Amino acid sequence: MKPIKSAAAILSLSIALGVGVAFAQAAMVNGEVKKIDEAAGKVTLKHGPIKNLDMDEDGMTMVFRVQDPAMLKQVKVGDRVRFEAERASAGITITKLQKSK
Repeated sequence: MKPIKSAAAILSLSIALGVGVAFAQAAMVNGEVKKIDEAAGKVTLKHGPIKNLDMDEDGMTMVFRVQDPAMLKQVKVGDRVRFEAERASAGITITKLQKSK
């Protein structure tokens, strides 16, 4: 009986973790770098909907703060990117930024 309970617990945990990973990947938003302001720690992106911020409009262009200014050194104007953003006390902030493949 114990092996069955252990197997069920492992299966449940695996499913829960898989759903969490899928949700995290779904939070990534496609965008294009339009402007970089390293001095201010900001980037202007043309982007699609940002579901976790209840922004359902497609084709918006916005200025975002970046959580880590080093992110701005990894991209240049014209790059296609994927990013995650969250509401912070300083405004909407990019917490993860990577070039699209």
